[in-house]
Amino acid sequence: MDFQITGGNPNSNIYISNERKTNGVLLFDVHMILDGESIPKEFRISFSTPDVDIYSVWSPCIRYDRCIGPNWSKRTTWSRLASWMPLHALVSASGKNRMTVAISDAKTPIELRSGECEENANIQWEIKFFTIPIAPIKHYKATIRIDTRNIPYYDAIYDTVAWWETECGYIPAYVPEQAKLPMNSLWYSYHQQLDVEDIIKECELSKPLGMDTVIVDDGWQTEDNNRGYQFCGDWEVAPAKIPDMKDFVRRVHETGMKIMLWFSVPFMGTGAKSYARFCDMLLDETGNKKTYFSLDPRYKEVRDYLIAIYAKAVEEWGFDGLKLDFIDSFVLKGKSLEYDERRDYQSLEDAVDTLMTDVTDTLRAINPDVLIEFRQSYVGPAIRKYGNMLRAADCPSDAIRNKQDVINLRLTSGTTAVHSDMIMWNHDDTVESAAMQFVSILYSVPQISMKLATLPADHKKMLAFYLSFWRDNRGTLLNGKLIAANPESSYSIVCAEKDGFAIFTAYTERMIDCSAYAKVIAINATWRTSLILKGAHGKAYRVLDCMGNVQKEGIVSEALCEIDIPLCGMIQLL
Repeated sequence: MDFQITGGNPNSNIYISNERKTNGVLLFDVHMILDGESIPKEFRISFSTPDVDIYSVWSPCIRYDRCIGPNWSKRTTWSRLASWMPLHALVSASGKNRMTVAISDAKTPIELRSGECEENANIQWEIKFFTIPIAPIKHYKATIRIDTRNIPYYDAIYDTVAWWETECGYIPAYVPEQAKLPMNSLWYSYHQQLDVEDIIKECELSKPLGMDTVIVDDGWQTEDNNRGYQFCGDWEVAPAKIPDMKDFVRRVHETGMKIMLWFSVPFMGTGAKSYARFCDMLLDETGNKKTYFSLDPRYKEVRDYLIAIYAKAVEEWGFDGLKLDFIDSFVLKGKSLEYDERRDYQSLEDAVDTLMTDVTDTLRAINPDVLIEFRQSYVGPAIRKYGNMLRAADCPSDAIRNKQDVINLRLTSGTTAVHSDMIMWNHDDTVESAAMQFVSILYSVPQISMKLATLPADHKKMLAFYLSFWRDNRGTLLNGKLIAANPESSYSIVCAEKDGFAIFTAYTERMIDCSAYAKVIAINATWRTSLILKGAHGKAYRVLDCMGNVQKEGIVSEALCEIDIPLCGMIQLL
């Protein structure tokens, strides 16, 4: 390939070395040497590749439009320690890898960009380094990995994730069993209107239904219910909502459930008592009429303050885990770009890394099985070192986006527990439509955010059935190989396979190829009333509706057979 290097600091030496091929994958090292310690300016590596059999773009941060795009408006993957990951792929119409580009460095702010050149029908690539200012350095090195093997696109992604883990030093955190069990998350069902007695009743209903942990979200720390983060920062319990936090945790444990607590890690609100203490240790510009700011973790005082707060929640209050939110809001701007000798770190990325490493080490010393949740966009290989739960971004009642985000996370998260955004729906909706929320997140750990006490009877029966089905089959759903077809079409059909057993969910594509599997379950999420089975001739089957009621039993009579299956129901080949 013909690589071109542009940009960078005056008098800098930027070059490529050690180009080699390993198992059909091209690797080469990028070096930048400065003539003195200074803030590195953005530089880019450009190259092009023929647009041959390329149909779409795959990236963990491109969630809707996966078209190739022109070179004057390139499709872009953003990456830094606390946001996304440096992986960008071109995919054929048949789902084969055409080019997957990844960078060994998941901490430095980097962009990977691609777009079609209309003059010659080539794909023009750019890899941009130091897209956000970092601390002064003298030299830099990273490895670029380019995979052009003719393999399924998801296998190229899986191999990249394994490369990060084994060759690049991003060893994922231990995942306790509790992180892989369904949860009742209170955000959509309660928002900031928390009530201890009501939550205890919901826990008593949640446990027998199949949920094992409750997540207490925003609102516990403030009497204000107007949303926003003006009163974040002190992390003291609002007594009108939770009179005794330790007793509240004890009562939840008595229901048989674990309990987690939400924190917005960076935010310090102007209404917090601690604001005066930290007002000159913030990342955001002051004087812009904001009601909250991001703390600057480059100060040891900030890190020690946050770590002590989280340790108290686990050690004194007895929480089993923490939902640590908004760490992608640590961004340099304004006065925080200026030097301050009080900081023990000048690099923000290094300071965030130290903060999160120390947080997780401290919490695991208290409880080795502590649960730590992060959510998109802070979900990359660096974040997997700290968290054992990665959740899809907020998408209330949005089955399509929840499905896409869950599958994107599954493809890039290895053995880390991937959780759905909390599913919710309208009580007046049909039970089949409500079930669509669940079947769209089937390949993740379900988080539910519905008040069970007021749930219609048929909705509750559906939820109980699918939670039971999920728990019975979670070994395959979570640990099986995930095969997701047609990413450019929001994944038309998804399959998890393990030991000759496959669980398909048909979202828009109705053909299920059963020929390679001894046992198959297929779920109909197509909004059509039937699925077409291939390669199942002679097998007995049972059809269930979305509440688990048996609708039909029989024998598959043809090599290609169309069978009626109600919406969000399933067929089980026996």
